[in-house]
Amino acid sequence: MRILHTSDWHLGRSFHRVSLLDAQAAFLDHLVATVRDRDVDVVLVAGDVYDRAVPPLAAVELFDRALHRLAEAGVPTVMISGNHDSARRLGVGAGLMEHAGIHLRTDPAGCDTPVLLSDAHGEVAFYGLPYLEPALVRAEFKAAKAAHEAVLGAAMERVRADLARRAPGTRCVVLAHAFVVGGAPSDSERDITVGGVASVPVGIFDGADYAALGHLHGCQTLTERVRYAGSPLAYSFSETAHRKTMWLVELGPDGGIDAERVDCPVPRPLARIRGPLDALLGDPGLARHEDSWVEATLTDPVRPAEPMARLTERFPYTLSLVFAPERGEDDPLASYAQRLAGRTDQQIAEDFVAHVRGGAGPDDRERAVLRDAFDEVRVDAAKREVSR
Repeated sequence: MRILHTSDWHLGRSFHRVSLLDAQAAFLDHLVATVRDRDVDVVLVAGDVYDRAVPPLAAVELFDRALHRLAEAGVPTVMISGNHDSARRLGVGAGLMEHAGIHLRTDPAGCDTPVLLSDAHGEVAFYGLPYLEPALVRAEFKAAKAAHEAVLGAAMERVRADLARRAPGTRCVVLAHAFVVGGAPSDSERDITVGGVASVPVGIFDGADYAALGHLHGCQTLTERVRYAGSPLAYSFSETAHRKTMWLVELGPDGGIDAERVDCPVPRPLARIRGPLDALLGDPGLARHEDSWVEATLTDPVRPAEPMARLTERFPYTLSLVFAPERGEDDPLASYAQRLAGRTDQQIAEDFVAHVRGGAGPDDRERAVLRDAFDEVRVDAAKREVSR
């Protein structure tokens, strides 16, 4: 069976205030063309179809057209909701769409009810595990605690139990939206940390012939059977080095996997450039970036006059301007920036406690209080999105 694995479309998202709707439409054209040209048997979308719970009308229309074209092509599509989606909104009409071959899996309670498809070698069971917000689904899965590993592990136990009741030789494909150990994140994914731990072990998907993952925006192979498709477009400059692709997966009669990356169209390349403003404007080696979307980091010790205006004369598609003055190690501003670089909200809060106490950081109980506070804020935000 030939499977096209995609994820993280984020329809409606812009890139530094530049609309990406045309680029997203071009990707969906490419997706449908690939389905037809490569004789794809099933399309998988592993979450984050939309960029936010209430997407703009133009994004909804884009999604609607894509579903109609996939249905007209006669190719089944299985998709799950991600942490950016409103599961309730995305799941509206799922029962009716099922008759057209569009299988939406947005209800956690249905994670062990597979979409059953067949090829010449028998049935393949596709299990859709929508994004599982631990605090919201803990009761459903009777998990010991509200943590990603606990709820996703319980969901996979249901999957394995259902698979065990099926005919011997039934192959199993799981769609999931999660942060799995070994995956490399980028700046454009929304934090899903709970209790200080966002990731789950890759072994949680044991028993599946293939796990089609979503959430991380870089295409990645964690094991031969566990892969991220990544986002079809770059949504932050941290993705400058990404090669945006989909996975074309051949699932063999015995569950063997043969996977190929299929490139996605690139609307405009990305570039990160760094240095003093005059050096950037005069460096002939940067000519290759003059038609790219550019993030420029200026290292001038004193902020130069009209930097954006001067940069866009040479790099007209400059979208982001960052100031990072090069300072000596004894400069207090330099040391403060270094202390903050790459630190989580939890770590910054703990640093603040240590600062106001003259160096005495929080104890284990106080760390737990801080962690619970951050989790409560994040879960409250998730509940508000669900109720919109």
